[in-house]
Amino acid sequence: MANKPHGGVLKDLIARDAPRQEQLAAEAERLPAIILTERQLCDLELIMNGGFSPLEGFMNEKDYDRVVEESRLADGNVFSMPITLDVSQQVLDETKLKAGSRVTLRDFRDDRNLAILTVDDVYRPNKAKEAELVFGGDEEHPAIKYLNTQVHEFYIGGKLEAVNKLNHYDYVALRYTPAEMRAHFDKLGWSRVVAFQTRNPMHRAHRELTVRAARARQANVLIHPVVGLTKPGDIDHFTRVRAYQALLPRYPNGMAILGLLPLAMRMGGPREAVWHAIIRKNHGATHFIVGRDHAGPGKNSKGVDFYGPYDAQHAVEKFRDELGIEVVEFQQVTYLPDTDEYMPRDQVPAGTKTLDISGTELRKRLRTGAHIPEWFSYPEVVKILRESNPPRHTQGFTIFLTGYQNSGKDAVARALQVTLNQQGGRSVSLLLGDTVRHELSSELGFSREDRHTNIQRISFVAAELTRAGAAVIAAPIAPYEESRQAAREAISQAGTFFLIHVATPLEYCERTDKRGIYAKARRGEIKGFTGVDDPYEAPAKADLVVDVSKQSVRSIVHEIILMLESDGFLDRA
Repeated sequence: MANKPHGGVLKDLIARDAPRQEQLAAEAERLPAIILTERQLCDLELIMNGGFSPLEGFMNEKDYDRVVEESRLADGNVFSMPITLDVSQQVLDETKLKAGSRVTLRDFRDDRNLAILTVDDVYRPNKAKEAELVFGGDEEHPAIKYLNTQVHEFYIGGKLEAVNKLNHYDYVALRYTPAEMRAHFDKLGWSRVVAFQTRNPMHRAHRELTVRAARARQANVLIHPVVGLTKPGDIDHFTRVRAYQALLPRYPNGMAILGLLPLAMRMGGPREAVWHAIIRKNHGATHFIVGRDHAGPGKNSKGVDFYGPYDAQHAVEKFRDELGIEVVEFQQVTYLPDTDEYMPRDQVPAGTKTLDISGTELRKRLRTGAHIPEWFSYPEVVKILRESNPPRHTQGFTIFLTGYQNSGKDAVARALQVTLNQQGGRSVSLLLGDTVRHELSSELGFSREDRHTNIQRISFVAAELTRAGAAVIAAPIAPYEESRQAAREAISQAGTFFLIHVATPLEYCERTDKRGIYAKARRGEIKGFTGVDDPYEAPAKADLVVDVSKQSVRSIVHEIILMLESDGFLDRA
């Protein structure tokens, strides 16, 4: 194709010389190794295959500093997102890495050696500066949270030599490297290509806007969805890819093709939009659709958008000439029922009837099984979405009961299990605190760290059962807010989480303790006992608060059942 990769040369690092490949593979076995995280694997793949050209490795300090400050590499090439390899002090101590060292980068999933990195430098980044200049500085931004809580204190910069490609077992035929994508365009005779970035399913409006963009530029369409890491809560990529495949025949005359991008998104708004444009230029696109609030994470807890609606478009436009890719502004289109067509909103005559379905409304209709009209989405796409979004009454959920020892939470849990089993419709699993301690956590003590580990084990089991459609009832003491919040976050990725605070007063729990456990704790025979010599942090935001000293177990169970019914979990109508 006529257009050149970003930086002039496509930096495809996959070695093709057999003797050299064998030499690298042997060396990789001898070198110290760094085990890469999922995000680091996504970055590594796109460095090695040229998706991040002109990068040839993880950024050294000079490149990192200038990218953070100016959206440029040290050599002046535009690059807007820091691509860094973070490591802990422990890893540095174990590997003894310094400038000139070589280290193997290994896949955490199968222990395969993927690349050898020759270290330029090991440096401590200014995370506060990175957070402010790259992502805008709001501590609630997911990328800043990740930076502050997940990213280690040191970065390693250096060039890579590829040893093996990453193994993928899904949609292999759709995973084009930049060189393969360019070759495919050449084979098809395409010289003008509009790339469309998405992390969501596509419906009729998306098809309409991409067709309009292509026809206006006498171009073809590359549907290029992200299948690496996206925003938590997004629909899984398996469902999305099936939906894209179903949509593809709806394009006229073979106008569009589908290719998958193994990118780890940062939800970085303007910076991310420039980064996306670079990636699509490397894949051979000549035009790139930049949406309203492109790659933005939405709003913070105060309801304020992290980025302005057009910041991303302005950012890409600023570098358009250097990037060599044209910006196509995302047009908001709306449906006109009287003429059965979609039209850009700014072209709709005043007084014309229009119809739209928001993302929130679509999710509600999928959840409840309500009708989704054909003017909004194609039946074959809706069918796929329904398969992956079953009605609420078939979905799994977790009821997480927390409270003091002898608060009545175990009695409520058992009674709730019986009630749900009586109603039928889904399997019911009961995870009582004592049972879990005996079966899963027998080696743990009662330190704050061990208690936290115990709750995370419960969360893991509950999440897996919830994902499989079960009703899970967990009833640990769970005295710490941090542990309960971590449980909510983990289980919510698999289904719905309800926190029930069994707020029975400590005095009542102790007075009615027939087993004498509190008395032993008071005498010092049991150490670290919640409510005696260890604190209980009352939940700040429980979904339901109950009290066995004032309510019967039967009435509490009834409250929980009503809560489940109001959310549609027990409605099989």
